Amino acid sequence: MNIFLAMIPAFLWGTTYAVTKYATPDWPPLLLGALRALPAGLLLLLIKPSFPRARQWPSLLVLGAINIALFFAFIFIMAINLPAAIAGVGMVSVPVVALLYAWIAKGQRPAKPQAISAAVLVVLAWLLFDPAYVALNALGVGALLGALLTIVIGSTLVQTLSISIHWWVVLTWQLIIGGTILLLAAIIDGSFINPTNYYSVFEPISTLQYSALFWLIVPNTAIAYILYVWLLGRMSVAEFSFGTIANPIAGIICAIILLNEQYQPWQYLIMFTMIIFSVLPQMLKLKRV
Repeated sequence: MNIFLAMIPAFLWGTTYAVTKYATPDWPPLLLGALRALPAGLLLLLIKPSFPRARQWPSLLVLGAINIALFFAFIFIMAINLPAAIAGVGMVSVPVVALLYAWIAKGQRPAKPQAISAAVLVVLAWLLFDPAYVALNALGVGALLGALLTIVIGSTLVQTLSISIHWWVVLTWQLIIGGTILLLAAIIDGSFINPTNYYSVFEPISTLQYSALFWLIVPNTAIAYILYVWLLGRMSVAEFSFGTIANPIAGIICAIILLNEQYQPWQYLIMFTMIIFSVLPQMLKLKRV
């Protein structure tokens, strides 16, 4: 049952790319990140007021900067600059980055099934992201790589901090801190660096855009993050990883429905093969237990 519940936050996160491109394609990524993170964090604070101790602030500032500010900025740059389905499927490469990070930073060599799956994911991603068949730009691809790296580093920080800090404090204040950083960055960007990128924000906001913002703030962030943290206290990371299969599936479905993105059959085959290989090591590990 918990594995099916784990699919809910993963599916919600997978809708981010298509919803953003469909409703707010001209809005700047820094502002979109701030509008997603800060209201969600304040909502969680309102639901259950909780404040860090003085000695906990430095760690939470680092966490909010990496796991929310940088990650959300990368996510919305991806959403605007990459095809929605490609952005969603690209995120299944997280295991590859996680293995490399653990190997380089911690000296943990990957197990054979993990190494094989990672190698297959790299080859499949190379085929899927072939510029001859998919319209890509360097900014979007760079943001994808940045998102993959920050989610791995950020997740490591969350695991470390959750040992000494209550998970609700970590959850709430990483969103508030990260959202505040993004808001300040958006103000500086809009005032001094790229003011023309913010002209569309001052146009009348449509019902569609209000609906998209509600979706990104409440279900996509507040509810999804609560469910994510709650589930991790009741199931292993390996079990939870089964649920992440819903993320790229949501990206593909929403891209087809909202944006009418169309791909060749062989491209869809690569997408779903990448999804399978992203969870295959965990499937084999649980089978042996």
